[in-house]
Amino acid sequence: MQKIIIDEEFERILPKLDEQTYAWLEENILEYGCREPLILWSDTLIDGHNRYSILKKHGLPINTISMEFDSRDEVLIWIISTQVSRRNLNPLQLSYYRGLHYHADKRVVTNMTGRNQYVENTPKSEDEAQNVPHPKSSSTANRLAEKYGVSHMTIKRDAQIASAINTIGETSPDVKIDILSGKTQISRRQLQELSSGKEEAVAHVVERIREGTLERRRPSTGAGSTHGGNANGSTDSAELRPWEIQFGKMTDELRQMLRNYAKADDTDSVRSALRQYIGMLEDLYQSI
Repeated sequence: MQKIIIDEEFERILPKLDEQTYAWLEENILEYGCREPLILWSDTLIDGHNRYSILKKHGLPINTISMEFDSRDEVLIWIISTQVSRRNLNPLQLSYYRGLHYHADKRVVTNMTGRNQYVENTPKSEDEAQNVPHPKSSSTANRLAEKYGVSHMTIKRDAQIASAINTIGETSPDVKIDILSGKTQISRRQLQELSSGKEEAVAHVVERIREGTLERRRPSTGAGSTHGGNANGSTDSAELRPWEIQFGKMTDELRQMLRNYAKADDTDSVRSALRQYIGMLEDLYQSI
């Protein structure tokens, strides 16, 4: 039997399945077998950790295929790209993976060339720099922005968020899991502020999360704001401002358009388009 190595860093990248989903996967494998092979890099497992644990638990045969990569960072990039395309991620998880991708890609480029290989004809003087157009694919942030359908500034913010979440994870892996799952609410702004990785600040936030005293910061909406709803939670259009009413109309129109034009087998393309739209809305939100 082939030796299979579990790498803790690779395993931690993947969001854990909840108990119900894991139980469903286990039941499915026991009834129909494991139809997808596990993927290895040399002897290290890089895809199929949940399937592996189930197969090993029940003593079932394990089918594997191998892939070749030049470095751990290239493996990380492959894992991230695979998970983003495969899983139904919440917005924070998606930001986290984009940020991880950014950091890994930067290391790969630096190791290969000592500088960003996508920046060509780098000007030598400040005056020259001001006259050189910024090509769309001239940096890691711009290339990943194009790949994920967001702005390069979103990618930069995602990198800060990923750094902060990883730093939190070094102090408390459980808190990191809770943040990514949405069980613990912390604002993106707070995560960005923690991205410098100062141990005292991170430890303070982790302690407040454990105590349940962390207050998530929200953008101020002004005195007397109703947040679009009344005391019993229903929405009264008389209380809404014109732009709030227009937002509601835009949402209804988008939903109706999808009903009219999207076919049953268009799920993947619709989800992809909506994900890009969410990215653009996130850019707008961050700019306000």
